[in-house]
Amino acid sequence: MNDRKLILPSEIKVCATCTYWDGERTVDPEMRLVVVDECCLGECLVSESSMGALAKGKPDCDCLWDDIDDTEHQTEADKAGSAPTGLAARGEDS
Repeated sequence: MNDRKLILPSEIKVCATCTYWDGERTVDPEMRLVVVDECCLGECLVSESSMGALAKGKPDCDCLWDDIDDTEHQTEADKAGSAPTGLAARGEDS
């Protein structure tokens, strides 16, 4: 199974770039990019439902999309280099 990898700028508002999505992805905070398999599924921690990496917030739900690179919301541990929950730091295996 060779799924295509997608490289997304982190400011695009899709599930793969949201803090509240726990699907498998790799984040490069310096380049502000997210790498994800094209068909990857994960769970939205807000709606508690399965969402595809490229899904956009639904207008009829309370989507709380939050930029994964938003340093205002990072803890001191995150700023020191550990990845937020659900994210693999660059170079780590999932």
